[in-house]
Amino acid sequence: MTSHSAPLQSWLPIPADSHFPLQNLPYGVFRPASGKEPRVGVAIGDFVLDLSVLEERGLLAAAAQSGKRVFNRPALNEFMVLGPAAWRQVRARVTELLRHDTATLQGDAPLREAALLRRDAVELLLPVQIGDYTDFYSSRDHATNVGTMLRGPQNALNPNWLHLPVAYQGRSSSVVVSGTDVVRPRGQTMPEGAASPSFGPSRALDYELELGFFIGTGNNLGESIACERAGEHVFGVVLVNDWSARDLQKWEYVPLGPFLAKNFATSISPWVVPLDALAPFRIPGPTQDPQPLPYLRSSGDWTFDIELEVTLTTAKSTEPFTICCSNARNLYWNICQQIAHHTVGGCNLRPGDLLATGTISGKTPESRGCLLERTWGGTQPLALPDGTLRRFLEDGDRLTITAWCQGDGYRVGLGEVTGKILPAAM
Repeated sequence: MTSHSAPLQSWLPIPADSHFPLQNLPYGVFRPASGKEPRVGVAIGDFVLDLSVLEERGLLAAAAQSGKRVFNRPALNEFMVLGPAAWRQVRARVTELLRHDTATLQGDAPLREAALLRRDAVELLLPVQIGDYTDFYSSRDHATNVGTMLRGPQNALNPNWLHLPVAYQGRSSSVVVSGTDVVRPRGQTMPEGAASPSFGPSRALDYELELGFFIGTGNNLGESIACERAGEHVFGVVLVNDWSARDLQKWEYVPLGPFLAKNFATSISPWVVPLDALAPFRIPGPTQDPQPLPYLRSSGDWTFDIELEVTLTTAKSTEPFTICCSNARNLYWNICQQIAHHTVGGCNLRPGDLLATGTISGKTPESRGCLLERTWGGTQPLALPDGTLRRFLEDGDRLTITAWCQGDGYRVGLGEVTGKILPAAM
């Protein structure tokens, strides 16, 4: 693992276990309590730094070089299209302004009052205008578990799985920000032993523990992105919960894959963590055998040591229960390989496109990243401390995913993505 840098110091008080120290500086979109228009901010400790204020005061030169304002916008897209050089310039400038030895913001009380807001006093919004959403299937343990349930252990992985990153095209219109309630979907299912399908609310509603990568700069139609250059196109990372109706999925997925089972909601965390913040936590990926075809051979370390945790709060409980602990190192296919495969046929990725990893599971039961695996298709119910059992999610359940990288004296976190299950619409 790459050695972790010594903690930077900010003039703001930041607890050691905060997800948002000076080493992180994730971007998000928020609406101030005053009701003003949405704008772009950076999370720092318990605060949000309003980049639109700094931009207006001429303190973000890199953004000014673009010839237009990009932070007084309701989405990050206009900043994202500026590319890696501008991203790094803004990140370096924000770091400088928040350092303990810089007086520009620290010593200007009116500027601090205008630009620095408490995070719990603002409304966090969807950070990016998402054009397209692709969800991969990149965890070998997850694919093996699901395949074993469907086809038995001898045929757990489909013949193509070790040769290419499998994916499906998701629905971007139903991607929602953390905290948005999720209405139980309805659709067709085929009950065991039945001669014909029935219609009604899903009885096998599930979550999926995932990471998502936002494309910052894309490619032209008909061109491809080489694996060794793919990382330059990634703006940052969020948490993803790809809610799934397993009973609908089982009936509809042949021959073209999931549809209603996935299109009702996908939740993402509000803060987009830059790749530079995760650089100290890049580690070697798994050995890939058989070796992928040349266009999928990845150079450099593009696996991340990110701790992942899932908690469940039921209608009967007052405290959340931890039901899964996993790590992003459990991914077999990395983001560069996913981008290279996505574009090798000439597909054009665009700024704001979201690429998700698929469920991230490990080898132990506790590291399985969805209830389908955790309860083995509902045959092994999960016993919760409040005395209830869970095969799948019930109405009133709140599911929360959080993640972080642990450094020396600091933590780079992704915040959380959470959602509560509401009854199906009548």
